[in-house]
Amino acid sequence: MKWFDNTALTLVIIGAINWLLVGIFRFDLVAFLFGNLTWLSRVIYAIIGLCGLYLISLFGRISAPGSHS
Repeated sequence: MKWFDNTALTLVIIGAINWLLVGIFRFDLVAFLFGNLTWLSRVIYAIIGLCGLYLISLFGRISAPGSHS
């Protein structure tokens, strides 16, 4: 399952970089590449959002007593 954690983390980092671009330059990279709220861009936003929700579980796994990664 470590590959899934790494993939989810990579996608969330890409999403964070996209939000940084939106916040600083008002430039949405996903909309630029795939269209403004097309079905494909909405799927990408949804996948990144789901990865972010999944990564909430990292808090429990990182701080679990006796867990050794």
